[in-house]
This record gives sequence, C-alpha cells and structure tokens, in this order.
Amino acid sequence: MPRDAAVEEFAGLVRALKARDGRSYEALGRRLSVSASTLHRYCSGAAVPEEFAVVDRLALLCGADEEERRALEAAWTEADRARRRAASPAPTPVPAVSAAPESNPEPFAPEPGPGPAADPTAPVAPRARPRRGAPAPLLVAGAVALVVLALAAALLGHPTGTASAPAPASTAPERTAAPLPFTWSIGSQLWEGGCGHTYLVDRAPRAVAPPPVAADAGAWAATHGAVHGGETLVRITVQGRSPSDAVVLHALHVRVVDRAAPLPWNAYRMDNGCGGAVTPRHFAVDLDRPRPLARPVDGLDASGAEVRKIPAVSFPYKVTSSDPEELLVSARTAGCDCRWYLELEWSAGSRTGTVRITDGGKPFRTSGTKGRPAYMHDSAEGRWITAPNSGQTG
Repeated sequence: MPRDAAVEEFAGLVRALKARDGRSYEALGRRLSVSASTLHRYCSGAAVPEEFAVVDRLALLCGADEEERRALEAAWTEADRARRRAASPAPTPVPAVSAAPESNPEPFAPEPGPGPAADPTAPVAPRARPRRGAPAPLLVAGAVALVVLALAAALLGHPTGTASAPAPASTAPERTAAPLPFTWSIGSQLWEGGCGHTYLVDRAPRAVAPPPVAADAGAWAATHGAVHGGETLVRITVQGRSPSDAVVLHALHVRVVDRAAPLPWNAYRMDNGCGGAVTPRHFAVDLDRPRPLARPVDGLDASGAEVRKIPAVSFPYKVTSSDPEELLVSARTAGCDCRWYLELEWSAGSRTGTVRITDGGKPFRTSGTKGRPAYMHDSAEGRWITAPNSGQTG
C-alpha cells in the first residue's frame, strides 16, 4: 500500500537533514537516544515519531535554522495525522439497542400538585393586615432603629475600634505567574531498543490486535487499556527559551502515590525482530524500594567492532534554546502495581522551582509481570502464541 504523501514529505526532510550532517545512523541515534534502525525508519518513511521533540533535536544537531525547524514541525504534524488515521482501528459494529421502555423512567422529583381540596367546613385563616393601633410612621421608625442597632453591633464587634482590613491579596512572588524559562515534553510509550516491551492487557489473545510499530504504541495501548508490564520508559525533553540564559536542572525525584498487588492480566510482548545496537544512558528507578531514587546508569554502544560504554551523566544539567537535553528514565517493578510521577528541580538566575512530570496529568503506571501468562505474536500465523517461560502450565 503506498504511503501517505504527508509521510513521504516528512521523511524526505529528515533524510535531507541526515545527509547534510553526514554522520551515520548509529552516531546520530546515540545523540538522540534512539536505535539506528528506528532512525532509519524515520528517514525511509516506514515510521513517524510519536512526538516532535526527537525530530527537533535532530534538526538542531544537523544545524537547521528556525525557518527549517518550523517547516519540519509542520510536515511532522501532517505526517502524524496520517499515522494516527492509519493506526485508528476500524469501528466495531454495535448491535442496535432498543430504546429504554417508558415504563421505567429515570426518577425525577415530583411536580408540586394542586394540594388537598379545601374543607368547606374548616375556618379560613384571615388575610394578614396591619395591626390596628400601629400607625405606619411608628413601623418605619422601628425598622430604622433595627438597622442602626445592627450597624452598631457590627462596629462594636471589633475591639480595636477600627473596621477590619480586607484580606491581603496573594503575596506569591511574581515568578510563579511568569512562564517557565524552559519547555518540556515527554514520551511515555517507549520500547527498549525500539522493539522490546511488554504490556499487560485484560483480554484473551483472540481479542488483542497484533503488535504495532513502536511509533503507534500509544494508540494501541489506549485501545486495549494496556498497562506497562515490568518497566516503563519515560523520555523527558527539556529546552530553554533563551539562547544565552541557561536553565540549570538540579535533581529528579520519584514519587509513588499508590501501590497495589500486580495486575492479574495477560502479558503481551511486543518484540518484532528489530534491534538496536545502542543502549542509551539513563536513570534507573526501582519502584519496589520504599523510597525509589533516579540513579544514573551507563549506556552501551555495540554498533562498532567493539562495545563502547556511554558514561552516565549526573545532575546538574544546563539547557538553553540551542542546547536541549533528554533525560531517559527506566522505572521497573516486580512486585507491585505502582502509580508514580517525577519532580524536576530547576533554577534560572534568581528563580527556582519544581515541575511535576506526569503522563498527561495522570500518574505513570507500571505493574509486575511475574507468573503472568505471556504471549508473543507469530506473524506467519497471524496470532498470539504462548511465549517461552510464560508461567503457563499448558
């Protein structure tokens, strides 16, 4: 099936950037924290990145100017729309459902009725009218006196003799209202090496679609209500707003907001035969610890004749508009269904703050897979089959 014209246009721009730079797929992939095969799929049009941040970083590495980056973002937006249209599952026919019978309506508050019929023998209450002997001027004077007494009581309620001052306006410093001196974005549907990942899904194999390409993982997971199995990879891209005034990133904290027993769902492995020769440096998080920490870990580059270590870099980091930074977090668990988020500490000049990193406003979620039935997809037969060491007995 021919690819969408928008995808082809975007892929052509990415190829042009790579050709201009001259570095290999492996070398550029190391800088972008993606595998060489993933970058090649972007250049060939076989895949479209799930977010623009990785492409924008490629543009910066290859020396693209502001106008080229805007054109690249516009092309990526159109290509991403085409990717989402292609990834959207066909609507499942829904059997017609007869309208709810009117004999069982929603309960509503009853309309007020006309009330019981009047008893003709009952005495009729006389209509209220001014008492005789209480002239109107006296009533008016009494009302005025009551108002004066109420005002006096209100004033006497303050022992200092002065009216209470209005509550002061919020004294929060102006920096809280000002925009952040940097922008940030995340990718939370990442696979190790661009191909290896496990999802937990509460469905039988026959009701689960084949594994998507990594770029379409978000749509696949949302359709199936999937939860990350064993590991969640989160890529945080941070970019300053100024080319000269650097923002310093000081620390990354992990906050676990809920722990429960691992989900009793089936595990589906996304491995589809691709592979990456680069394991990027990252921050490892053990969610099973009482107080998890983000610990810097070395990466490995096996793309050459010899395996090369990619040294881990600890905080602090500095970012500007021309020098963004990507932080890759690998959070693992074996013994819980954990919901968690991250906090990024920063400073810029006299300003300081903390940004909460979440998954679209919700905590990230990772559940252990030990002992769960595991499946892998047989592309030749087009079905899910039992995976080795799946924990199944038959």
